Amino acid sequence: MRAVLDTNVLVSGLFWLGAPHDLIEQVRHGSLSIITSPALLSELGDVIRRPKLASILRRLDTTPDEVLEVLAQMVEVVDPAPLTLRISRDPDDDAILALAVAARAELIVSGDTDLLSLGSHAGIPIVVAAEAFRIVTGNR
Repeated sequence: MRAVLDTNVLVSGLFWLGAPHDLIEQVRHGSLSIITSPALLSELGDVIRRPKLASILRRLDTTPDEVLEVLAQMVEVVDPAPLTLRISRDPDDDAILALAVAARAELIVSGDTDLLSLGSHAGIPIVVAAEAFRIVTGNR
């Protein structure tokens, strides 16, 4: 299954246990492919360099660059064209929608209420991480 994971889901999955982490484990098991874009990778890099994550990175004995290197081996990068019309209440979220369409994703996974309120885009369900995990593992 191919999925676009919003930055908030990736950060949670990389640094904490729970459904987002379980999704990343599904990548390691071959049940899930994460699709991302250069813009989302840049945003992720900015987020994991924030001071509030510094103590977590130290505890894990890693750096933001090392985290990004590991993630780069787990994802497929697609550089989509922007949407022609604004869809989401938050225009930044349209980049995620454009990516999902361009990459032929089967799921968009987010904790962002602006995205979740859409329910789906172009036939692609937009769900929280726990629901995505149930879909990926067949435990609906």
